[in-house]
Formats: sequence, C-alpha cells, structure tokens
Amino acid sequence: MRRALLAITGLAASTTAMVVLKSGPGASQVAQELPAEGQPVAPAPAGPTPAGRDAVAPEASASGAASPRPSRSATRTPATRPDAGPTSGARVPSAPRTSSTAARPTTRTVTGPVVENEYGNVQVQITLSGSRIVDAVTLELPEETAQSDQRSQQVNDRYSGTSGLVVQQQGADLDTVSGATATSDSYRQSLQAAIDRAT
Repeated sequence: MRRALLAITGLAASTTAMVVLKSGPGASQVAQELPAEGQPVAPAPAGPTPAGRDAVAPEASASGAASPRPSRSATRTPATRPDAGPTSGARVPSAPRTSSTAARPTTRTVTGPVVENEYGNVQVQITLSGSRIVDAVTLELPEETAQSDQRSQQVNDRYSGTSGLVVQQQGADLDTVSGATATSDSYRQSLQAAIDRAT
C-alpha cells in the first residue's frame, strides 16, 4: 500500500513538472524549484522509482544540505544594449562652449594703384570693416598749380572721409566733380582697383 501511494504521488509530481516545463521558459525554472501548493513533498523512495522515471532531487549546497536553485530573476543582471546611452556613472563629454558675443569683423586697409593724368598723380586708399568700406583717403593728388590744388581739394572733400560719397555709395560709381573731370576719373580708377583687390 505504501509503495502504491508513493508511485501515485511520484506520478502526480512528474506530470505537474512536465506540464510546467512545457508552459514556458520562465515558468519552468520556478516550477522545478517549488512544489505545487497543497501537494506533500514525498521523500525519494529507497528502491527503484516507479515507471522507470527518475526523481528530481534538489541541488546540494556546499554544506551538504539540500537547497532550492535560485530563480533566474534573482541572478539576472540588467542587459546592456549596444544602442543604449551611457549609464549614470559614466562621464558624458560636454559640448564645446560657444561665445555669446559675435566676432568683430576685421578692419583692413587696401591701397589702389597710382593713376596718372595731365595734372599729376592720384592714389586712393580705403579702409574696410568686413566687406564694408568705412573710410577713404587720398594718398596722392595733383598739386602742381594753384588751380590743380583747388580742384584736387574739391574732389577729396566730396569723395573721401568717413562720410564721403565713397562710404555712402560703397563703390566707385561716383558723380564727376564739376571742373575736375580728369582728377575725378583718376580717383575713381584708383578706387575701383582698391575695391577689386579687397574682394
């Protein structure tokens, strides 16, 4: 009678274990470790197991006592994905600092060539801030006679300086100064060459 009871209990435990094993990978591990509620844990029989089935024995610990196998959820470490960002302990490189103030445009001077006319030589120099003309000065103007000196002064007053026509027009398209056509033309030629050199 005792053998029959052990055989029925072993058969029930084996069937339960097989059903749990087939139900899923996560559930099978837990099912192997814990007995079903309400079922007594039968001791392993001394003789051969019924129906040729092997009894499942719990794993022995280092001390020799039987201990249940730890569940997968207790020993699982968090998986790291290749596309996952850095962990909280990792140092993230900071973005390069950008200046909040805009860079000042560089100021430079460009000198035009000497242009000759029948009254003398004319040469113009411009000052640029970035690509904008901010000043124009004459380095040479005809001064041989009083009349040429007077005409040169008129051309210089009208075209040159920080508020002259060169700065206002931002180019060499300037009106001719009355009575100083040759000097005006020479001024515009030297100015245009300086603008071409600056670009």
